Order: sequence, then C-alpha cells, then structure tokens
Amino acid sequence: MSSQRRLIPEALLFVVTLVAATGCRGDNEASAEENNTPIIDVGVENVTVAEQTLLRVGPLLSGSLQAAREADVRAEITGTVVQSLADNGQTVQKGQLLARIDDTAIRDQWLSARSLVTSAQNAANVARRDEERTQRLAEAGAVAERDVDAAQQARIAADAQLGDARARLSLAQRQLDNTQVRAPFAGMVSERAASAGDVMQPGSAMFTIVDPSSMRLEASVPAEALTSLRVGDPVEFTVNAYPDRTFTGRVERINPSADPSTRQVRIYVAIPNVGGRLVAGLFAEGRVATDARNAVVVPRNAVDARGIRPAVVRVKNGRAERIEVELGLEDDATERVEIRTGLAVGDTVLVGAALGVTPGSQVRVKRVDDQ
Repeated sequence: MSSQRRLIPEALLFVVTLVAATGCRGDNEASAEENNTPIIDVGVENVTVAEQTLLRVGPLLSGSLQAAREADVRAEITGTVVQSLADNGQTVQKGQLLARIDDTAIRDQWLSARSLVTSAQNAANVARRDEERTQRLAEAGAVAERDVDAAQQARIAADAQLGDARARLSLAQRQLDNTQVRAPFAGMVSERAASAGDVMQPGSAMFTIVDPSSMRLEASVPAEALTSLRVGDPVEFTVNAYPDRTFTGRVERINPSADPSTRQVRIYVAIPNVGGRLVAGLFAEGRVATDARNAVVVPRNAVDARGIRPAVVRVKNGRAERIEVELGLEDDATERVEIRTGLAVGDTVLVGAALGVTPGSQVRVKRVDDQ
C-alpha cells in the first residue's frame, strides 16, 4: 500500500513536467512561426555607430621634413684648424665660436697693415698742415701760386696713401676675423666636417647649422588637387618617428609647375616645431584640409553603393533595415563619409560583409567571449 502511495506522486510529477516542456516547445515554435525570420549573428567588427564629428577632406600628401633655416659654414681663408669647439647635436647661439684657424701669418699681415696706417696718417697730417700754411702765405703774398698747387697735390697724395693703407688694414682685419669661425644664427650643429689639424681652403665645409624651430614639410600632391589648394590651408600629417601623434602646419608655398614624370606638384608646409621634436629627414604622410565640416559620419565600408542610390543597413529593435542615404564629404585618409540624410547620431549600422544581411532579419551581435 505504501509502495503505491509513493508511485502516485512520482507519476504525477512526470506528467506535469512533460506537459510543461510540451507547452514551452509549443510557445517557441509558435513564436518562430509568427516571426518567420532567421536570427543572424554578426561580430562586433561588423557593427558601428553613426557619430557626429569634424570631418576634414583634401588631397593626400607625402614627403620629408627639412629645416627652413640651414647654413653650411665654410672656411673663408687658407689655414690649419687649431681648435674645434662644436660637435654634432650641440646647441649653439648666434655668433658663438665654433672653431679657430691658425692666424700666425695673417696676424703678422694685420700688424704690418696697422703700422702702415699709422705712418700714412702721420704723413697725411703733415701734408695737410703744409697745405694750410702755404695757403696763408699765399694770401699774404709771400709765396707763389705754384707753391700752393704743390702743397695741395702733396696733401692729395698723402690722403690717397692713407686710404690705401686703411683698405689694406680692413682686408687684414677681415682675414683675421675669418680665423674665428662663428655660428651665423642660433640653432644646432647637424654636421661637423672639420677637426683640429685639418687644412682648410676657401670654400671647405666645416659645419652645418640648422634651426630646429623652423621646420618645413616638402611634400607632393596630385596635380588634380591644384584647383582646391590655397596658400594658408591647414595640413595634418604623421611622421614615422611618432606614428601615434598628429602634427599640423600650413601651406606656405605651392610650386608653379608639376613634375613631368610623376604629375605631382611640390608644396611647402610651414611647421611650428614646438619643443623641437621634429628633425630634418623624417618621412611624413598626411593631408591638406581643404574643407572641414561637423557632420554625421560612418565608415566608408558601411555604405552600399551598388544600387541606384547609396544605402546603409541599420539595426533597429534587433532587426535589419535598408535605409537610403545622401552622401557628402569623403575623407580618404580615415575612410569615413558624411551622411547628410537618412541616419541620425547614435544609429547602429552594419559594415563590411554584414551589408549582405537580408532586410527584416533579426540581428544579434555576437561578441568574442560569447563564442
């Protein structure tokens, strides 16, 4: 009797469970039949959100950084370098002494020229006093007119000799000054070509000085972009030494002719090199921002342009819907496009291969950790 009592509740529990399971399965099947749409799983990499941001467009460019102010300091006299006071990478001030060239012979010439000036000056003073005295005697009738002319000619010859002596002293002074090689402006030594003991000839390279605060970008853009380029246009670029940082500048000059082989036009961009982080020779890539606008943007691969009108696939309330849109500016550098009509900020759209999802399908975003 007790055994039968135990079997009745267990049998009843089995029946209740079976009915409940059958009921749940029936509800799911009914829901599926009612929806009659498949559930499409897409990865997070195939989903993006429309956002409002400042969109810049313009021709792409590439080139290298150069110092806007650069000077090759060369020897102006013949002589042996007796001391080199600057090295590569050293910061120098305008007029700072960089090197000394042996001045023994030149100093002797300078001393001789100075002595000649002293002698010529004395001779000129004597000739001037003689002329003045002769002039007074002539006015008193004590000397003939020819004596006055002779005194005047002697004074003229003495002045000429003084002028020649002074010119020789000035030349000797310049040569003596040239034995001390100085920086033409404040900057940095980028190359030192002269060391103590080297024999210099006029024109021999000694130092290269650059001003790191005055950098410029020499770059090329397609010739087709000339119609939109203007002096003063802002430029954004990156360099290989700082891949995660963006630098800015402005178009300073535009070459009036294109390269016949590449059909590229050379432009020159002034760069405010604050902090001196940029150095000459770095490769740069960027864009001239010829137009800028605050707009609703999506990635370019979110737009399906295969139809008569461009469209996007928007996910709303878990379902895919095809929305025709009107496009605006396109940023080739970031591969983003402006959506003028059809989308609002915050709308979720599909990108890439997910554009093939059938409109009306249920869409479920599948994260990596859901797999």
